[in-house]
Amino acid sequence: MGADTGQVKKRAPTLYAIIILKLIKGLLFAGLALTLYTLSDNNLPDEFRSLLQHLKLNPERRFFTDLAVQVGQLTERKVVLAAVGTLVYSLFSLVEGIGLMFRVSWAGWMAIGESAFFIPIEVYEILNRLKNPERHNPPAVLALILVTNVLIVWYLFQNRTRLFRHHH
Repeated sequence: MGADTGQVKKRAPTLYAIIILKLIKGLLFAGLALTLYTLSDNNLPDEFRSLLQHLKLNPERRFFTDLAVQVGQLTERKVVLAAVGTLVYSLFSLVEGIGLMFRVSWAGWMAIGESAFFIPIEVYEILNRLKNPERHNPPAVLALILVTNVLIVWYLFQNRTRLFRHHH
């Protein structure tokens, strides 16, 4: 054990919140990947109609008719590829969360890098949606994700020497 190991603080509630967020995100995306994979060989337009009926949503609304057209263009191969990509992304979040639990510095850097990667994309999407209000998703959700990612990057970077074991 190096001299820096003694500096690792026992309690870090913000770090615990980040760990929980990463683990929940990883599990949700793993579930989504599994769902996509199981649906890949189904008749997706029929599944979509059934979902709308089950949720008691009006399938004649423009949003749902536009979405139905997109769903109809999906092929089994595209859905399987989306499932694989989603699974890989979920594994990144799970590895980050588990690494942060053990307070290894590479996991901190991985979480910083992953969170920082999405910041410019989120800013672009927010600005794009503000310019085009006819877009369906409100920028408030993206703004919350953006703020969360900025706070994760800032917190982990500012506290990296206090939170993580460093091996020399």
